[in-house]
Amino acid sequence: MARQPKRPKDVTQLHGHHVVTGPELRATFAEDARAQRSRFRRRVFHAIVLVLLVGVIAAGAVGAWAIMNGVIKIPTAIASKAPTSLCPATTFDYVPNETVNIKVFNATSRAGLATTVADEFKARGYKVLSVDNSDTAYSGIGVVVSGVKGQAAAFNVQRNVAGTDYFQDNREDESVDLVLTRGYQGLVEPQLVDQTPGKLSCPREDLRIADSSRWPIIPTRPAQ
Repeated sequence: MARQPKRPKDVTQLHGHHVVTGPELRATFAEDARAQRSRFRRRVFHAIVLVLLVGVIAAGAVGAWAIMNGVIKIPTAIASKAPTSLCPATTFDYVPNETVNIKVFNATSRAGLATTVADEFKARGYKVLSVDNSDTAYSGIGVVVSGVKGQAAAFNVQRNVAGTDYFQDNREDESVDLVLTRGYQGLVEPQLVDQTPGKLSCPREDLRIADSSRWPIIPTRPAQ
């Protein structure tokens, strides 16, 4: 009987246990090294994200503090506090009293005030179109209202009633409304009326921020 050739000894087995070879050991260490590098990169990435997040939160907190304390001023916020002027910038000549058509309204509790003032205007040559009562939240001396065509006439009226506030409406004629309010004291004496060229006066523009309810943009409402 022929002898069977002797099988080569399996060097990966020792007493029934697997023996780790050099290539397997190197592969294992290489895989561990790759895993460690991957974990290290993830930790670095997470650390960077955390630092950036903390920086954003800190910057937001500092910015909010700076805005609240006025260190940083937001342009839109500044602009919202500065009302656009509604007062015409045109310089007007003092037109003759006889060319002015005026309506006089009484917005005070003084009975007959509009009639009295209308008579004074008539004595100065004005054409009084009507006399009536009015309702207004305005608490100054008086309100002068006209359309664009009546601004020169409104300038004349303001020179005769010092301290009045001018408002423009959409009327197309040259008529002027004078609304007498509780601060009214009287007309300027005829000989003291300033007849030099000048501009319409809108004093409420300096006070609107402080008390917008007391100095409304549109103060007049004709009586019904």
